[in-house]
Amino acid sequence: MQAILLRETGGPEVLRLAEAPDPQPGAGEVVVELRACALNRRDTIVRKGAYPSPLPLIPGSDGAGVRRDTGEEVVILPSLRWGDRETVPGPGFEILGGPTDGTYAELVKVPAENVFPKPARLSWAEAAAFPLAGLTAYRALFSRAGLRAGETVLVLGAGSGVSTFAVSLAAQAGARVLVTSSSAAKIERAGELGAEAGVDYTAGDWAAEVRALTGGAGVDVVVDSAGATWPDSVRCLAPGGRLVVFGATAGATAQLEARPFYFGQFSLLGTTMGSPRDFAALLAAIEAGGIVPVLDSVRPLAEAAAAHERMEAGVHFGKLVLETR
Repeated sequence: MQAILLRETGGPEVLRLAEAPDPQPGAGEVVVELRACALNRRDTIVRKGAYPSPLPLIPGSDGAGVRRDTGEEVVILPSLRWGDRETVPGPGFEILGGPTDGTYAELVKVPAENVFPKPARLSWAEAAAFPLAGLTAYRALFSRAGLRAGETVLVLGAGSGVSTFAVSLAAQAGARVLVTSSSAAKIERAGELGAEAGVDYTAGDWAAEVRALTGGAGVDVVVDSAGATWPDSVRCLAPGGRLVVFGATAGATAQLEARPFYFGQFSLLGTTMGSPRDFAALLAAIEAGGIVPVLDSVRPLAEAAAAHERMEAGVHFGKLVLETR
Protein backbone atom coordinates (compact mmCIF):
# COMPACT_ATOMS: atom_id res chain seq x y z
CA MET A 1 0.00 0.00 0.00
CA GLN A 2 0.94 3.67 -0.29
CA ALA A 3 1.44 5.52 2.99
CA ILE A 4 3.13 8.52 4.51
CA LEU A 5 6.02 6.87 6.34
CA LEU A 6 7.75 8.82 9.09
CA ARG A 7 11.33 7.47 9.19
CA GLU A 8 12.80 10.40 11.10
CA THR A 9 11.44 13.27 13.16
CA GLY A 10 11.65 16.88 12.06
CA GLY A 11 9.89 19.42 9.90
CA PRO A 12 7.10 18.79 7.38
CA GLU A 13 9.65 17.66 4.80
CA VAL A 14 10.12 14.33 6.65
CA LEU A 15 6.58 13.31 5.59
CA ARG A 16 7.16 11.25 2.45
CA LEU A 17 4.96 8.93 0.44
CA ALA A 18 6.34 5.39 0.34
CA GLU A 19 5.41 1.75 -0.10
CA ALA A 20 4.50 0.00 3.15
CA PRO A 21 3.33 -3.54 3.93
CA ASP A 22 -0.44 -4.07 3.91
CA PRO A 23 -1.68 -4.42 7.51
CA GLN A 24 -2.78 -7.92 8.51
CA PRO A 25 -5.68 -8.05 11.01
CA GLY A 26 -5.42 -10.18 14.11
CA ALA A 27 -8.20 -11.49 16.34
CA GLY A 28 -10.85 -8.79 16.88
CA GLU A 29 -9.30 -6.46 14.30
CA VAL A 30 -10.45 -5.18 10.92
CA VAL A 31 -8.78 -3.51 7.96
CA VAL A 32 -10.31 -0.34 6.53
CA GLU A 33 -9.68 0.76 2.95
CA LEU A 34 -9.35 4.46 3.60
CA ARG A 35 -10.88 7.06 1.33
CA ALA A 36 -9.72 10.11 3.29
CA CYS A 37 -7.86 11.07 6.45
CA ALA A 38 -7.51 14.36 8.29
CA LEU A 39 -4.87 16.32 10.17
CA ASN A 40 -4.82 17.15 13.86
CA ARG A 41 -2.38 19.25 15.87
CA ARG A 42 -1.27 16.01 17.49
CA ASP A 43 0.14 14.86 14.13
CA THR A 44 2.63 17.74 14.09
CA ILE A 45 3.73 16.88 17.63
CA VAL A 46 4.25 13.23 16.66
CA ARG A 47 6.18 14.34 13.58
CA LYS A 48 8.55 16.39 15.73
CA GLY A 49 9.16 13.52 18.14
CA ALA A 50 7.57 15.14 21.19
CA TYR A 51 5.30 12.08 21.56
CA PRO A 52 7.97 9.37 21.31
CA SER A 53 6.97 6.51 19.00
CA PRO A 54 8.99 3.75 17.37
CA LEU A 55 10.00 4.58 13.79
CA PRO A 56 9.11 4.03 11.02
CA LEU A 57 5.56 5.15 11.79
CA ILE A 58 2.46 5.99 9.78
CA PRO A 59 0.90 9.08 11.44
CA GLY A 60 -2.76 10.07 11.50
CA SER A 61 -5.71 9.60 13.83
CA ASP A 62 -8.71 10.47 11.65
CA GLY A 63 -10.06 8.40 8.79
CA ALA A 64 -13.08 7.14 6.90
CA GLY A 65 -13.37 4.34 4.38
CA VAL A 66 -14.71 0.90 3.56
CA ARG A 67 -14.41 -2.00 5.95
CA ARG A 68 -12.63 -4.65 3.89
CA ASP A 69 -14.36 -7.73 5.37
CA THR A 70 -17.96 -6.47 5.14
CA GLY A 71 -17.94 -3.62 2.60
CA GLU A 72 -19.53 -1.24 5.12
CA GLU A 73 -18.76 2.48 4.92
CA VAL A 74 -17.25 3.46 8.28
CA VAL A 75 -15.55 6.16 10.30
CA ILE A 76 -12.79 5.36 12.76
CA LEU A 77 -12.87 6.13 16.48
CA PRO A 78 -9.27 7.16 17.26
CA SER A 79 -9.47 6.22 20.99
CA LEU A 80 -7.82 2.80 21.22
CA ARG A 81 -8.55 0.62 24.28
CA TRP A 82 -10.45 3.30 26.22
CA GLY A 83 -11.44 0.81 28.92
CA ASP A 84 -14.51 0.20 31.06
CA ARG A 85 -14.78 3.55 32.89
CA GLU A 86 -16.51 6.56 31.36
CA THR A 87 -14.80 8.99 33.72
CA VAL A 88 -11.24 8.29 32.59
CA PRO A 89 -9.44 6.11 30.02
CA GLY A 90 -7.81 2.93 31.19
CA PRO A 91 -4.08 2.16 31.40
CA GLY A 92 -4.00 0.65 27.90
CA PHE A 93 -5.42 3.75 26.25
CA GLU A 94 -3.67 5.38 23.31
CA ILE A 95 -4.59 7.56 20.36
CA LEU A 96 -4.31 6.05 16.90
CA GLY A 97 -1.34 7.35 14.92
CA GLY A 98 1.56 6.92 17.33
CA PRO A 99 2.82 4.51 18.49
CA THR A 100 0.23 2.45 16.54
CA ASP A 101 0.29 3.06 12.77
CA GLY A 102 -2.43 5.48 11.75
CA THR A 103 -4.47 6.75 8.85
CA TYR A 104 -2.06 8.55 6.48
CA ALA A 105 -2.32 5.47 4.27
CA GLU A 106 -4.49 3.54 1.86
CA LEU A 107 -5.18 0.90 4.54
CA VAL A 108 -5.33 0.89 8.33
CA LYS A 109 -5.81 -1.86 10.92
CA VAL A 110 -7.95 -1.10 13.99
CA PRO A 111 -9.96 -3.03 16.59
CA ALA A 112 -13.45 -3.88 15.32
CA GLU A 113 -14.93 -1.87 18.20
CA ASN A 114 -13.32 1.26 16.74
CA VAL A 115 -15.33 1.40 13.52
CA PHE A 116 -18.75 3.07 13.36
CA PRO A 117 -21.19 3.60 10.50
CA LYS A 118 -20.32 6.61 8.35
CA PRO A 119 -23.07 9.28 8.31
CA ALA A 120 -24.58 8.78 4.87
CA ARG A 121 -25.02 12.48 4.08
CA LEU A 122 -21.33 13.31 4.65
CA SER A 123 -18.72 13.07 1.92
CA TRP A 124 -15.61 10.99 2.52
CA ALA A 125 -13.62 14.14 3.29
CA GLU A 126 -16.25 15.41 5.74
CA ALA A 127 -16.54 12.03 7.43
CA ALA A 128 -12.77 11.80 7.86
CA ALA A 129 -12.66 15.28 9.36
CA PHE A 130 -14.76 14.92 12.49
CA PRO A 131 -13.65 11.96 14.68
CA LEU A 132 -10.80 13.31 16.84
CA ALA A 133 -11.74 17.00 16.88
CA GLY A 134 -15.48 16.39 17.13
CA LEU A 135 -15.03 13.83 19.88
CA THR A 136 -12.71 16.10 21.84
CA ALA A 137 -15.20 18.98 21.56
CA TYR A 138 -18.20 16.81 22.48
CA ARG A 139 -16.61 15.32 25.59
CA ALA A 140 -15.25 18.70 26.72
CA LEU A 141 -18.61 20.44 26.39
CA PHE A 142 -21.04 17.79 27.58
CA SER A 143 -19.43 14.81 29.29
CA ARG A 144 -17.01 16.96 31.29
CA ALA A 145 -18.37 20.53 31.50
CA GLY A 146 -22.05 19.53 31.48
CA LEU A 147 -23.05 22.40 29.21
CA ARG A 148 -26.80 23.09 29.22
CA ALA A 149 -29.17 25.07 27.03
CA GLY A 150 -29.28 28.73 28.01
CA GLU A 151 -25.72 28.81 29.35
CA THR A 152 -22.90 30.87 27.85
CA VAL A 153 -19.72 29.19 26.63
CA LEU A 154 -16.46 30.79 25.51
CA VAL A 155 -14.39 28.86 22.95
CA LEU A 156 -10.76 29.96 22.65
CA GLY A 157 -9.04 30.02 19.28
CA ALA A 158 -11.72 30.16 16.60
CA GLY A 159 -10.64 28.30 13.50
CA SER A 160 -9.08 25.12 14.82
CA GLY A 161 -10.75 21.78 14.17
CA VAL A 162 -11.88 21.35 17.77
CA SER A 163 -13.09 24.94 18.11
CA THR A 164 -15.23 24.79 14.97
CA PHE A 165 -16.95 21.65 16.27
CA ALA A 166 -17.30 23.16 19.75
CA VAL A 167 -19.05 26.24 18.35
CA SER A 168 -21.44 24.17 16.22
CA LEU A 169 -22.24 21.63 18.95
CA ALA A 170 -22.75 24.25 21.66
CA ALA A 171 -24.99 26.40 19.46
CA GLN A 172 -27.01 23.34 18.45
CA ALA A 173 -27.49 22.54 22.16
CA GLY A 174 -29.01 25.98 22.78
CA ALA A 175 -26.02 27.67 24.41
CA ARG A 176 -24.86 31.22 23.76
CA VAL A 177 -21.40 30.97 22.16
CA LEU A 178 -18.55 33.47 22.29
CA VAL A 179 -15.10 33.00 20.72
CA THR A 180 -11.61 34.47 20.72
CA SER A 181 -9.20 34.75 17.81
CA SER A 182 -6.39 36.92 16.49
CA SER A 183 -8.27 37.14 13.19
CA ALA A 184 -11.40 39.19 12.52
CA ALA A 185 -12.11 36.95 9.54
CA LYS A 186 -12.08 33.83 11.73
CA ILE A 187 -14.40 35.48 14.25
CA GLU A 188 -16.77 36.31 11.40
CA ARG A 189 -16.69 32.73 10.13
CA ALA A 190 -17.31 31.43 13.64
CA GLY A 191 -20.45 33.56 13.59
CA GLU A 192 -21.65 31.56 10.60
CA LEU A 193 -21.35 28.42 12.76
CA GLY A 194 -23.42 29.88 15.60
CA ALA A 195 -21.12 32.14 17.62
CA GLU A 196 -22.82 35.33 18.78
CA ALA A 197 -19.68 37.46 19.14
CA GLY A 198 -15.90 37.29 19.37
CA VAL A 199 -12.91 39.04 20.87
CA ASP A 200 -9.45 39.66 19.38
CA TYR A 201 -7.08 38.28 22.02
CA THR A 202 -4.14 40.29 20.62
CA ALA A 203 -5.86 43.65 21.21
CA GLY A 204 -5.77 44.51 24.91
CA ASP A 205 -7.44 42.76 27.84
CA TRP A 206 -9.47 40.06 26.11
CA ALA A 207 -10.83 38.61 29.36
CA ALA A 208 -12.28 42.01 30.30
CA GLU A 209 -13.82 42.28 26.82
CA VAL A 210 -15.43 38.86 27.19
CA ARG A 211 -16.93 39.88 30.54
CA ALA A 212 -18.21 43.09 28.91
CA LEU A 213 -20.01 40.99 26.29
CA THR A 214 -21.84 39.24 29.14
CA GLY A 215 -22.75 42.49 30.91
CA GLY A 216 -20.15 41.73 33.57
CA ALA A 217 -21.73 38.42 34.53
CA GLY A 218 -19.08 36.16 33.01
CA VAL A 219 -19.47 32.90 31.10
CA ASP A 220 -20.55 29.53 32.45
CA VAL A 221 -17.97 27.46 30.56
CA VAL A 222 -14.61 28.17 28.94
CA VAL A 223 -13.14 25.65 26.48
CA ASP A 224 -9.37 26.19 26.61
CA SER A 225 -6.81 24.38 24.46
CA ALA A 226 -4.04 26.93 24.95
CA GLY A 227 -2.85 26.04 28.46
CA ALA A 228 -0.97 29.19 29.39
CA THR A 229 -4.24 31.13 29.16
CA TRP A 230 -5.82 29.52 32.26
CA PRO A 231 -5.52 32.68 34.44
CA ASP A 232 -7.38 34.82 31.90
CA SER A 233 -9.87 32.04 31.20
CA VAL A 234 -10.73 31.95 34.93
CA ARG A 235 -11.24 35.73 34.86
CA CYS A 236 -13.93 35.17 32.21
CA LEU A 237 -15.96 32.78 34.40
CA ALA A 238 -19.18 33.56 36.20
CA PRO A 239 -19.37 32.36 39.83
CA GLY A 240 -19.57 28.58 39.77
CA GLY A 241 -18.22 28.44 36.21
CA ARG A 242 -16.28 25.59 34.66
CA LEU A 243 -12.94 25.74 32.85
CA VAL A 244 -12.44 22.64 30.69
CA VAL A 245 -8.97 22.14 29.22
CA PHE A 246 -7.40 19.71 26.76
CA GLY A 247 -4.29 21.29 25.25
CA ALA A 248 -1.22 23.43 25.73
CA THR A 249 -0.67 25.11 22.37
CA ALA A 250 0.34 28.41 24.01
CA GLY A 251 2.44 26.88 26.79
CA ALA A 252 2.50 23.90 29.12
CA THR A 253 2.43 25.75 32.44
CA ALA A 254 -0.06 28.12 34.05
CA GLN A 255 -0.32 29.72 37.49
CA LEU A 256 -3.69 30.33 39.15
CA GLU A 257 -4.41 32.42 42.23
CA ALA A 258 -5.88 30.10 44.83
CA ARG A 259 -8.20 32.46 46.75
CA PRO A 260 -10.14 33.90 43.79
CA PHE A 261 -10.48 30.37 42.45
CA TYR A 262 -12.07 28.82 45.51
CA PHE A 263 -14.10 31.90 46.42
CA GLY A 264 -15.48 31.79 42.87
CA GLN A 265 -16.48 28.14 43.35
CA PHE A 266 -14.89 27.40 39.99
CA SER A 267 -14.21 23.93 38.54
CA LEU A 268 -11.08 23.01 36.58
CA LEU A 269 -11.76 20.01 34.33
CA GLY A 270 -9.20 18.10 32.30
CA THR A 271 -10.28 16.10 29.27
CA THR A 272 -8.83 14.24 26.33
CA MET A 273 -10.49 12.49 23.41
CA GLY A 274 -13.51 10.40 24.49
CA SER A 275 -15.03 6.98 25.00
CA PRO A 276 -17.00 4.86 22.51
CA ARG A 277 -20.14 6.07 24.27
CA ASP A 278 -19.07 9.70 23.72
CA PHE A 279 -18.43 8.92 20.06
CA ALA A 280 -21.86 7.36 19.61
CA ALA A 281 -23.42 10.46 21.19
CA LEU A 282 -21.39 12.70 18.87
CA LEU A 283 -22.62 10.74 15.84
CA ALA A 284 -26.20 11.13 17.07
CA ALA A 285 -25.71 14.88 17.51
CA ILE A 286 -24.27 15.21 14.00
CA GLU A 287 -27.19 13.31 12.51
CA ALA A 288 -29.85 15.12 14.55
CA GLY A 289 -28.56 18.62 13.99
CA GLY A 290 -27.34 18.40 10.43
CA ILE A 291 -23.82 19.46 11.42
CA VAL A 292 -21.37 19.39 8.52
CA PRO A 293 -17.64 19.48 9.38
CA VAL A 294 -15.88 22.64 8.23
CA LEU A 295 -13.15 21.81 5.71
CA ASP A 296 -10.28 24.19 5.18
CA SER A 297 -8.80 22.28 2.25
CA VAL A 298 -8.52 18.83 0.66
CA ARG A 299 -5.26 17.51 -0.85
CA PRO A 300 -3.86 14.23 -2.16
CA LEU A 301 -2.08 12.06 0.41
CA ALA A 302 1.26 12.82 -1.24
CA GLU A 303 0.86 16.48 -0.18
CA ALA A 304 0.83 15.77 3.56
CA ALA A 305 3.86 18.01 4.08
CA ALA A 306 2.08 21.00 2.54
CA ALA A 307 -0.94 20.37 4.77
CA HIS A 308 1.31 20.31 7.86
CA GLU A 309 2.91 23.58 6.76
CA ARG A 310 -0.50 25.21 6.48
CA MET A 311 -1.58 23.94 9.89
CA GLU A 312 1.57 25.22 11.57
CA ALA A 313 1.21 28.60 9.87
CA GLY A 314 -2.11 28.97 11.72
CA VAL A 315 -3.97 30.35 8.72
CA HIS A 316 -6.42 27.48 8.30
CA PHE A 317 -10.09 27.51 9.34
CA GLY A 318 -11.52 24.06 9.91
CA LYS A 319 -10.01 20.73 9.02
CA LEU A 320 -7.23 19.90 6.59
CA VAL A 321 -8.01 16.66 4.77
CA LEU A 322 -5.95 14.23 2.68
CA GLU A 323 -7.52 11.98 0.08
CA THR A 324 -6.04 8.50 0.24
CA ARG A 325 -7.53 7.07 -2.98
